[in-house]
Amino acid sequence: MKTYQLAGIGNAVVDVISHGDDSFLELMGIEKGIMQLIDQERGELLYAAMNERIQTPGGSVANTIAGAGALGLDTAFIGRVHDDALGRFYADAMNEDGVDFVNPPVAGGELPTSRSMIFVSPDGERSMNTYLGISTGLTSADVPEDVAGKTQIMFLEGYLFDHDAGKTAFRKAARACKVGGGRPGISISDPFCVERHRADFLSLIENELDFVIGNEAEIKSLWETDDLDDALHKTVAICPLVVCTRSGDGVTVMGEGTRIDVAVEKIVPVDATGAGDQFAAGFLFGLASGRDLETCAKIGGVCAAEVIRHVGPRPEVSVMDLLRDAGLA
Repeated sequence: MKTYQLAGIGNAVVDVISHGDDSFLELMGIEKGIMQLIDQERGELLYAAMNERIQTPGGSVANTIAGAGALGLDTAFIGRVHDDALGRFYADAMNEDGVDFVNPPVAGGELPTSRSMIFVSPDGERSMNTYLGISTGLTSADVPEDVAGKTQIMFLEGYLFDHDAGKTAFRKAARACKVGGGRPGISISDPFCVERHRADFLSLIENELDFVIGNEAEIKSLWETDDLDDALHKTVAICPLVVCTRSGDGVTVMGEGTRIDVAVEKIVPVDATGAGDQFAAGFLFGLASGRDLETCAKIGGVCAAEVIRHVGPRPEVSVMDLLRDAGLA
């Protein structure tokens, strides 16, 4: 039976990228520079309007798992796609990236595969229109015991918390991971998601999880406070390891009775999409390979710096070479 160093659960979303100038966005009623959730009909309309589409497998935790896989970890991803052209593309692309996509595409009368239509303006702004489709139907039945129970680290995507079945799937995965001797944790994903499900988030973190990764806004949202230090101390009181990214201000790691603040190189991003996802990839790679927490944070910083230097949420060069150059390999 195969064992994994890192497995993730999240939305399996195909990113479909095209170019669109301001007049096109206005014509199509697309709000510039933000992410909007859309319905199936709107999704099909926008997809049909796209010229010279570029398709890549996406989704927040999926990007993290792919990034960690590129660094050499044995990885798996749990997610739902439909047995349609986009779903088959997604499953094949993840497998080609070295990530075991463990759920076969779902046939029958299900919703279509999730997709995010991303229109890049001439000024580099990205306007995202996301149809979640079949991803919203993920349940505990989609979590294979032989994957969740045989992974060193299990990483959960906060976005799935918007559905009760997703919460149940998380608990099942976290418990199976712990029974197998692994460490489950979560990417908080979004402060608004926290606001909708604060009590459930805190209960999961306190009772089921070994680590939390989030940015400043997300960690503060857990406790409805503007005081980051207060929020960090409250979080580490209920969870053994808390990792907080603060954009150009660096990273704070609290755990094992210590607080570590790690500076990051300040870079003007070409495209900030995926920075948090790739930071998590680097941090979890460090954790899975036995690095100390400060080194984990530094590896995460190198991964985030690579991805914000280009368009797209996944690495384009060998991040392992960058880590060697930085003395972190």
